Amino acid sequence: MDGFTPVSALLGGMMIGTAAALLLILNGRIAGISGIIGGLIGRPSGETGWRAAFLAGLVLAPLLYRLAGSLPAVTVDASVPRLAVAGLLVGFGARLGSGCTSGHGVCGLGRLSPRSLVATGTFMAVAILTVLVARHLAGA
Repeated sequence: MDGFTPVSALLGGMMIGTAAALLLILNGRIAGISGIIGGLIGRPSGETGWRAAFLAGLVLAPLLYRLAGSLPAVTVDASVPRLAVAGLLVGFGARLGSGCTSGHGVCGLGRLSPRSLVATGTFMAVAILTVLVARHLAGA
């Protein structure tokens, strides 16, 4: 949280919301990243083009940003095995919850979906509990 500024957070949130709204309005699709990836690698269909373009935009955006300025420094204080386990747990949770934080938290709440409200509340509660256990109780 060293580099947090309300202005950058507001602009970032507005950009995410605008991108999600445009995908819904122009393409009729929800910007849930786990669903977009799952549909891309799950089975070939006529929808691979927009899915690949969306994911390419996620990868290319920081690279284009880098041309305009410097990227913030990122430090990861976890081992590769811990990151792998964390990634698998997040993937399992996204599958179990029929969506991820972007699908439920950004798009679902914006559409006033009760299911997304429950899913997002569950995501947040588990995240808080995980930080409590990992950082404060287990001392990791």
